[in-house]
Amino acid sequence: MKYKLLAASILATLSTSATSATYQLSELGTLEDAKYSYVTDVSESGHIIGFANGLYNLPIDTSYIDFTENLIENSYDNTEAAFELSDKEITFTLDDIENNDAVLTNADAHTFMVSFLSSISTNFEYQKLSSLVGIKYNDTQITEQPLFDVASVDYDGLTRSTTNLFNAVTEDGVTVGWGSAPYDKVSFTPDGEDDAETWFTHEFIERGIVISADGSVSVELEPEFNEYGGTSRANDIIKTNSGYTVVGNMSTSIPDDRQDNIDDNCDNEDEPTSVCINLLNSNISRGIFNKRAVKWELDESLNITSVEELGMALTPDEGEAEDDAFTSTALAVNSNGTIVGSSNTRYYKNDDTILTMPVYFKDGAVVDFINQEDDWQSGKSIAINDNDVITGYATKRIEGTLRNKFFYHDIATGSTVFPTDYFSSSSSYGNDINNQGYIVGEGEVGVSDSSRLKEAFIYKIGEDKITNLNDLLPCYDTDGETDYAYTMVEATAINENNEIFGTATKTVEKLDSLGGVVTDINGEIEYESIAIAVKLTPIANGEVESCAPVEAEAYERNSASFPWYTLLLLPLVGLRRVFRF
Repeated sequence: MKYKLLAASILATLSTSATSATYQLSELGTLEDAKYSYVTDVSESGHIIGFANGLYNLPIDTSYIDFTENLIENSYDNTEAAFELSDKEITFTLDDIENNDAVLTNADAHTFMVSFLSSISTNFEYQKLSSLVGIKYNDTQITEQPLFDVASVDYDGLTRSTTNLFNAVTEDGVTVGWGSAPYDKVSFTPDGEDDAETWFTHEFIERGIVISADGSVSVELEPEFNEYGGTSRANDIIKTNSGYTVVGNMSTSIPDDRQDNIDDNCDNEDEPTSVCINLLNSNISRGIFNKRAVKWELDESLNITSVEELGMALTPDEGEAEDDAFTSTALAVNSNGTIVGSSNTRYYKNDDTILTMPVYFKDGAVVDFINQEDDWQSGKSIAINDNDVITGYATKRIEGTLRNKFFYHDIATGSTVFPTDYFSSSSSYGNDINNQGYIVGEGEVGVSDSSRLKEAFIYKIGEDKITNLNDLLPCYDTDGETDYAYTMVEATAINENNEIFGTATKTVEKLDSLGGVVTDINGEIEYESIAIAVKLTPIANGEVESCAPVEAEAYERNSASFPWYTLLLLPLVGLRRVFRF
């Protein structure tokens, strides 16, 4: 959405170089075996990390599957019907998958199995798959950084069964993230049964990790309370004079009522205990573990020297502490040692209602600073600069629907500002802030509830409103006629050179789950929009271009087809704000 005439009037009011110049976009690349790439963090010294998604050739283990079971037969029947509705003929049978290795050669068969396994992710009698991997960007080379995954005993390569969230990097290249343990295929005989069954189990749900710059040393951040594996997350890291500071959260206990749930259900009779723990943790609204924001100190050799719980914005009453789990988490830390994140806190109208609100942790206090009396009901502090200015988002009901709005908060003055974003009911997020007061993030640009597309923005503290980063990119490709190929949908990080890193979309030839080019029933190549990691570099003395009028742009947007967007970018938001945060 390059409304350059509008942008020119906005930019004329700004005095700093970052937004008075256009930006040059360059791709950071994509992992060879993956469709999508993203950035999660960038250091001032140039280390860039992120994650890839949409892996090709995910390994499928069919050796344990009974292909006569109703579950998989019904799924195949539904797939066959979908082919018929598309005037296509299905190219495989279940027998082909079972006996003819169809998942290795037939993309439709492979896609079917990946879809089938994804649709039954809470059924632990079937293989677990994850298409999300951590990556490092080194010039033109992109390398995978495994967190907890290991070589499979059933097929070549890694198990591809682990969650991998690669979150932050220091000036010298040390990284942190968190992930799940790899799944093992085990034999289990339910109580009262004679025959053993195949189940998939793992040792822990989630655990933080610190990885050396060369990837040769990794340190697990095992929680001090590690019953049933416990949980921990590492969300940010900074280099200090004596080593490193890492922040995140970890499990500290299990409430009495949650322990009763475990004792009543997880008896290792009907299913393995770890399976029962996973299901309980996912089905209970706040999980089974109490979790607290935590700070780990490590020395230069990555030895943990201290672990400090950072507290919570409320103190549970005795009955509350027994009944339910409470959580706080640290998401970012600056050079001053000020930490930001989120915490359970009490609703100002009703002490019995528990909310999760943005907070900061400083001098032993946990400060809940968003004014609930303005109807804010939840949110997170996501980033903080070295001037102790925070950005993130908070949530309130706008026009009848809960919407997120980005904010910045100055700890020194105690002021919180919610800048004007794309429109009144647009959800927006502040993802990063540099020491010059530039905030980058993304917000909704479409007003239709059924198609709320998001585009990236930059905002300077003290100015009236955000600027869409697409307004600072060229109107056309180098031929001067073809529409510019990229749309910035998320800005993740900004450094002190005002270089911006994030995610753009572009249209490419569509590839199937085995990495082959897709054609339609007439043999014509199909196309799709993909997400790619990009860097935006300010152009000295650049000029904002004047593109087509707003009406023409609006028509192009309404006539375009973006079915990928809901599938792609909503999971992205989930990954960054649910899993990481």
